[in-house]
Amino acid sequence: MYLPPMLDLLSDILTRLSLRGTLYFRTSFSEPWGVKVPPYRNVARFHYAHRGDCLVHVPETGQTLMLAQGDLAIIPHGAAHVIHCPKTMPPEAMELDSVLERSGYRGEGVLVWGGDGGKRDIQLICGHFSLAEGSRHLLFERLPPVIHLRGYGAETGPWLEATLKVIGAEAGRARLGSDLIALKMSEAIFAQAIRAHVEEAAADESGIAGFADPNLSRALSAFHRAPARSWTVADLAREAGLSRTSFAERFTSLLGVTPMAYVTSWRMQIARDALSARGLSVAEAAELSGYGSESAFSRVFKKEIGMPPAAFRHAQADLEAA
Repeated sequence: MYLPPMLDLLSDILTRLSLRGTLYFRTSFSEPWGVKVPPYRNVARFHYAHRGDCLVHVPETGQTLMLAQGDLAIIPHGAAHVIHCPKTMPPEAMELDSVLERSGYRGEGVLVWGGDGGKRDIQLICGHFSLAEGSRHLLFERLPPVIHLRGYGAETGPWLEATLKVIGAEAGRARLGSDLIALKMSEAIFAQAIRAHVEEAAADESGIAGFADPNLSRALSAFHRAPARSWTVADLAREAGLSRTSFAERFTSLLGVTPMAYVTSWRMQIARDALSARGLSVAEAAELSGYGSESAFSRVFKKEIGMPPAAFRHAQADLEAA
C-alpha cells in the first residue's frame, strides 16, 4: 500500500516509539460540570467533541480553547488540564478520580456526570496514547502543550471526520469488537492529527516545519526505510533532490538539528528498542542500527542514552522481571 511520504514517515516513528491507543470513555455531561485531568508521563491525551461543545483549559500555559462539535484536542505531553462547561470555572472543576468514583463508572459504557442545570447533553470521546518509557523523537519533543484541530472536512480531509464519527459511534457500545475498533481507529487518528498539525504549523514553527517540506520529507522517508545504511549528508541530499550545502542548511534551519545528528538520534532509538523490547544482544543491536563496530556503537549509545548498552539491557531485563 502506498503512503504519502510524510504519513509513511510518521508511521515508522509512531511504530518505533510503541504508540498505543487507550480509549478511556465516552461521556454524557450535563451542565454544570467540570473535570480536572491530572498530568501523566509518556502520554498524549485526546478529547473529541462528538456532540456539543466545551472548554479546555491548560494551566501550564494559561490557554483556554473552545472545543466545538467535531473538534479534536490533543495534549501531547500529558499536561494537567481541565475540561469544563461555560458555567463552571476551572478551579471549581472536580478531580477526575472523584468524578469516576461518584458517577459509579466502572470502565464500560458511558460516563454520565453533571448537574441538572441544562438540557444539553455534551458527548466527548476521551482517551490517551502512550509511548514507551524513554522514547524520544524531536517531532514529539517540539509539539506544543495543546493541539487544537478545528472542524474537519475540506481542510483536513473527509476521512478524518468520518473516522472520528465512527469512533464516536463505536466507543462504549456493547456490540462485539466495538472497543477494539474504536481503539485501533484512534491510533490512526493520532497519526492523521499530528500530520494535520505539522502541515498547518509548517510555515512558522522551527523544528516541525521540516517534516512537511517536500524535499526534506523525501530524504527523511528514505532514511527511515533503511536506517542501517551507511548514510552521509551527500546521500540524503541526493534523496532530497538538493545540493549537499542547500540540503544541510535547509535541514538544520527547519528541524533545528544537523542531518547526521538526526540520523544518530534515531538509530539510538532503534537500538534502545532492540535491547529492551526485543531482547537482542548488544552486537545485534549495533548491527540493526547501522554500526559495524560494537565499541563505536557503545560509545554513541552511552552518549545518547546515558549508560552503556549492556548496562541498559540488564536494567530493562530487571524491570521486566520485577
